[in-house]
Amino acid sequence: MSDNRKYYYLKLKESYFDEDSIVLLESMQDGVLYSNILLKLYLKSLKHGGRLQLDEDIPYTAQMIATITRQQIGTVERALQIFLKLGLVELLDGGAYYMSNIELLIGQSSTEGERKRAARQQNRALLPARTNGGHLSDIRPPEIEIELEIEKEIERELKKGQPARAYGRYENVLLTDKELAELQAEFPTGWEKYVEKLSAYMESTGKRYKSHAATIRRWASEDSHKAASGAKGGGLPDYTYKEGESL
Repeated sequence: MSDNRKYYYLKLKESYFDEDSIVLLESMQDGVLYSNILLKLYLKSLKHGGRLQLDEDIPYTAQMIATITRQQIGTVERALQIFLKLGLVELLDGGAYYMSNIELLIGQSSTEGERKRAARQQNRALLPARTNGGHLSDIRPPEIEIELEIEKEIERELKKGQPARAYGRYENVLLTDKELAELQAEFPTGWEKYVEKLSAYMESTGKRYKSHAATIRRWASEDSHKAASGAKGGGLPDYTYKEGESL
């Protein structure tokens, strides 16, 4: 079956990780994590020529970038500020982030077969002869090519739905962006307290819950009822779970 879709890929030179900006980036606290985010952003920007956009009209926000890179929003915000200072990313007038020097890293081909044929031709020019019956396509080329099928990537993200991300001190409270937004709207002054309580409680007791958002709502409701009835005491309520509630 023929494949006429466009494939975009990132070409990294052998010296990529020796460049001053990358060395400085990885020398920072959490620098390796920032470097990983940077590579993911390069890949995500390929279809739009270096601009970080969901489509032609919607630029990625820091929150959206946190979701697609599966990182904490605070980590992404710090990374973006560092990228801007190092000149790795630019902020365009329309609010979209642009990956600097992306033109030097983008490759494109119509089919996977076309890319392999080009690689074979390049290797054939470099090698004097084929030896031991080996295939030229098995030899690693001078540049590392990281391929990204944009259409398939988008399909996979849509099929997965909204991924849950980890919150709390022990990074064990799992909430989707929708669940987090709903909790922030329902408990604008207390949602963080309940996230931290749940994080500490699960870490210390080993208990697990099917829905962390539902558990936080139940705790908040119990606290509200106690406050309404004049109950005193600042300790944690009885957060034991019923049969079938834990994972």
